[in-house]
Amino acid sequence: MITIVLIGLVGGLITGISPCILPVLPVIFLSGGAQGARDASPAKRGGRRPYLVVAGLTLSFSVFTLAGTLLLDALPLPQDIIRWAGLVVLVLLGLGMMIPRVEALLERPFSRIPQRGVGPDRGGFVLGLALGAVYVPCAGPVLAAITVAGATGRIEGRTLVLTLAFAVGTAIPLLVFALAGRGIAERLRAFRGHQRGIRVGAGAVVIALAVALTFNVTDAVQRAIPDYTTSLNNALDSPHGAAKALGQSSSLALCAQDAVPGSLLNCGTAPAISGIAQWLNSPPIDLASLRGKVVLVDFWAYSCINCQRAITHTTAWYSTYKADGLEVIGVHTPEYAFEHTAANVAAGARRLGITYPVALDNVYVTWNNFGNNSWPAEYLIDANGLVRSVAIGEGDYDGTESLIRRLLTAANPKVVLPPATHVADRTPSAALTPEMYLGSERAEYYVGDSPLDSGTRTFAVPSSVPDDAFGLGGTWSVGDESLTAGPNAAIALNYDAHDVYLDVGGTGTLTVTAGGKTTRYHVSGAPNIYTLIHQSTQKRARLRVTLSPGLKAYSFTYG
Repeated sequence: MITIVLIGLVGGLITGISPCILPVLPVIFLSGGAQGARDASPAKRGGRRPYLVVAGLTLSFSVFTLAGTLLLDALPLPQDIIRWAGLVVLVLLGLGMMIPRVEALLERPFSRIPQRGVGPDRGGFVLGLALGAVYVPCAGPVLAAITVAGATGRIEGRTLVLTLAFAVGTAIPLLVFALAGRGIAERLRAFRGHQRGIRVGAGAVVIALAVALTFNVTDAVQRAIPDYTTSLNNALDSPHGAAKALGQSSSLALCAQDAVPGSLLNCGTAPAISGIAQWLNSPPIDLASLRGKVVLVDFWAYSCINCQRAITHTTAWYSTYKADGLEVIGVHTPEYAFEHTAANVAAGARRLGITYPVALDNVYVTWNNFGNNSWPAEYLIDANGLVRSVAIGEGDYDGTESLIRRLLTAANPKVVLPPATHVADRTPSAALTPEMYLGSERAEYYVGDSPLDSGTRTFAVPSSVPDDAFGLGGTWSVGDESLTAGPNAAIALNYDAHDVYLDVGGTGTLTVTAGGKTTRYHVSGAPNIYTLIHQSTQKRARLRVTLSPGLKAYSFTYG
């Protein structure tokens, strides 16, 4: 338990000084610090505001991180309701700081509640609660462990202790900054003589933060600043890290870090494949029943283009070495909501030629058993049930096949293996445009005059689209994960790649215009990857794709 407390405190301290805290610092400085400056009188009223703001922020952020997913799953509420409620409260509080009449209206519902006069402290705790609802710091190892625990319902005593320690650790640097703001305000005559101006300025900063969060301006700021806490987080993510302390990971995470291409490791006994909603192509399988065989466990998602490129190699290995003792198990852990549907996964597996067993890991049990964090990821298990290799991401397929052949020969020295497979490695060798999610939750590459908020609205295609970005035209219904086309729906894309793929579902037509050429594609059925552009060389180019009403687009990927 002492280890958990130390991990939480250190992780919180790292988060409290990370670049992700920068957007809220002006609010902490002015609204929590300068606005809470104490009077020169012996009473020194107003001295509690920095503590109240920081306490509210850390409390609400910790509670929402740990239990927010469970709460929203239990209630018929949108997944982003907490964030929007926090933004609305921030705007109202900012207006109240700037306009006394608005502040009076906000306080009227509470006028009958007996309360002590707290002067400038008033509203500090509520402001902190609102900040905590919208504040999203860098997901370091401690915060990731807390998030997984909350999402999977594993909220035990150790989890609560870790969360509390993390909150205290995060609060320390925030409180230092707030007290510094208060100290400056108390010492400078300009601050003491312009309390009303400080209050108006603080309100304006609070509203500005809410607007910046609404339009994801803070994300761009955070991406532009190098994360100077990365090395600290990596050092913290040790064999005694938060995930291991909560039982969320295994030594496999370390094997993935220490793996040398072409070498066999001993990563311990393979974790169980459990919590499976359904099996495809096979009855349920227990890894223990496969002793004597070499097993490749492949984590994938059917609409993941990286997985699709890797699966061409996996299917070739299965068909080539199955008779010689190789078993492949594809653990399908969904990334999108539609990937939870067994029929969609089965259709995707058929399109990819997958005939080996597929386990539907819809609630991430096996994913967590393996301590996995990536699609695709392959875990190679020898005939004794030991994990001997961990391959994260694409590439080095010849190296993985060489290890498979070595383990098959070790399991049966008399085996005569067929020639190695010769499947082209299509892993991109040059930097490509990154994957672009189209829903409102993760549309970080969207550009346009109108925000990409949930709801139905009409967009105007930007006059110019920056590199590695997309803009919208026509009418779209914006969801968390996808865009549903309405009248004249179009996407303008600026990309750098050989190939462009669109993950899209429904029934209708895609019309792609690029380089003066127009091509139409018929779309039908569950969401799937459609190739929009295929060219022999990688280059920077633009395209425009129009979608017939009703089609639902999820993401662009590249090859």
